[in-house]
Amino acid sequence: MDLREEFLKLYPKEKEIQIAFCPYRVCPIGAHSDHQYGMVSGFAIDKGIEIAYVPSDNGVVELQSMNFEGKVQFHIHDVPPVKQNDWADYLRGATMFLAKQFEMKKGIYALIKGSLPIGGLSSSAAVILAYLSALCKANQLMLSKSQLIEFALKAENCYVGVSCGKLDQSCEVYSKKDHLLYLDTKDDSYELIPRNPNMKPFEFAIFFSGVERTLAGSAFNMRVDEMKAASYALKAFAGMEYGKFEDSRLRDVPREVFEQYKDKLPGNWKKRATHFYTEFDRVNRGAEAWRKGDIEALGKLSFESGHSSIYDYETGSPELKAIYDIMLQTDGIYGGRFSGAGYKGCCMALIDPSFEEQIKETLTKRYLEQFPQYQGKFSVHFCQSADGCEV
Repeated sequence: MDLREEFLKLYPKEKEIQIAFCPYRVCPIGAHSDHQYGMVSGFAIDKGIEIAYVPSDNGVVELQSMNFEGKVQFHIHDVPPVKQNDWADYLRGATMFLAKQFEMKKGIYALIKGSLPIGGLSSSAAVILAYLSALCKANQLMLSKSQLIEFALKAENCYVGVSCGKLDQSCEVYSKKDHLLYLDTKDDSYELIPRNPNMKPFEFAIFFSGVERTLAGSAFNMRVDEMKAASYALKAFAGMEYGKFEDSRLRDVPREVFEQYKDKLPGNWKKRATHFYTEFDRVNRGAEAWRKGDIEALGKLSFESGHSSIYDYETGSPELKAIYDIMLQTDGIYGGRFSGAGYKGCCMALIDPSFEEQIKETLTKRYLEQFPQYQGKFSVHFCQSADGCEV
């Protein structure tokens, strides 16, 4: 379904239609650690969010989506001060924070389309970034990559209320085709490591569970608090300065301190911290494996990341855990894990492209044997790496 054609059905008089695009992202290693200022790795993929739009001279933002129902309207200088609990909250928040820092006169009339099912590929960050790109172009604003990331992160943290880190936004902005993004979320330093010419062929497979809604939304923020609590307690045990709770991160605590005092932590806090420190190590080893062209080693580390996310971080719906277990036993899959927070959505995998059909057949058959209710909703998609969002 062509986005421009659908836009013209809504706004038949508009001819100068512009398109903003932001890719989705996958994170083979480094999940659940960016909010603790950990190391992360990731790729942008060649699927994402498209926005067809035209500027509006009256400052009104009018939004419609091909994935969600309802038309949303607000003025760039009159955004509701609190979230409205619908799909457009991410974009209200982005507008509010952009307008506080820059002079804007124009809104946009826009139609939004996601190229894959929602959940697990950071569609929320992608739609914010594509929207910011469109709104900035309409107002002739030039943002740096780091500014774009910060505005998108503020929209999620401070308006929507999700305590995420900047993994998603960074992957979707900094990434470069055929390069691994190797990012330190403490100081935002990063390296784009090119694909080794000796690396075996690979591509990404995305397995959508069919789960679209979950009751576990608050569990994400709770996991973040458990990690903060672990860092705070470890600092106290070691006699370190611990400051304000909200500013505490596990990255502040050397691993030796964790190893010395970990058995004093409550069980759940110890598990969350274990995930952080082992994931930190996996990201560094994964970057070296990629640098050497060892896709099998990177895949194995991604599988280990998935295991830690399930058993130490203790997230993952029954459906996503089932996909993960099937992936472990399927030929042609180098490695993978569930993607995103782990309560709905999808798993990602690094695969040998010559096994595409076999992988699709195996995953579909074995998953639907366990969860027949997702017949028609479970889906498999194959993707390539891509450049990040255009600033």
